[in-house]
Amino acid sequence: MLDATTRSGGTATASPRAAATELALAVPVPAPAPQGPGARFTRVLLSPWSRLSLLIALLAAAATTVLLFEPQRLLADGWPPQWGGAAAAVVFAGAYGLCTVAFVPRPLLNLAGGALFGSQLGIGTTLAGTVLGAGLAFGLGRVLGQDALRPLLRGRLLKAADGQLSRHAFRSMMAARLFPGVPFWAANYCAAVSRMGWVPFLVATALGSIPNTAAYVVAGARASSPTSPAFLIAMACIALPALVGTVIAWRKRHHLRGH
Repeated sequence: MLDATTRSGGTATASPRAAATELALAVPVPAPAPQGPGARFTRVLLSPWSRLSLLIALLAAAATTVLLFEPQRLLADGWPPQWGGAAAAVVFAGAYGLCTVAFVPRPLLNLAGGALFGSQLGIGTTLAGTVLGAGLAFGLGRVLGQDALRPLLRGRLLKAADGQLSRHAFRSMMAARLFPGVPFWAANYCAAVSRMGWVPFLVATALGSIPNTAAYVVAGARASSPTSPAFLIAMACIALPALVGTVIAWRKRHHLRGH
């Protein structure tokens, strides 16, 4: 065994056992996990399935609130008279975003935006509400639902869809926004469960939502003159993508059945 000091020069030389002891003392020991009813309750409360249950409860409450307040009355009754100008546009954009989280169809909100604010301001307001609602849904799904739902992605089709959204985020979301057959809320929550980033999701949502949103807003703004060229062009821009999407889905039906 080596001595603490060499006999020749007196230089201190630690023994292997002493060095190991010093190394063990230098490594921090992790603190034990807190125990007790409070700690267990906190772990259960923050577990993935508890957060998913909270998400479902929030969405159910939002949908119930929308059913009670009936936002579609804006098409018939108009905006409250005490609101006007830029303040009304800001309030409408915020309400638009909350309504999309609660599964209110965007075409209805876009028509209301055009009827209330006209074409130009209506397009800007509804696009702002679209991005806001998509961001809210994406954030809720990412924080409250992703950890619980990702382990369920075991089927071949689910894994393929998750891989497409994760690897080709911007392109996939652009296609989802441009294709009229994909529900807005479904694209939001599917993207949240995937590994898609915030920036491609929001940018693709803003750009991909322009054509369809603008068509509905112009239709809502010109609904009082259904024979005007602007209204007819807007209706054509609404009907043509829907027809193309139907044809593509019909032609791909055998391919989907094969998988």
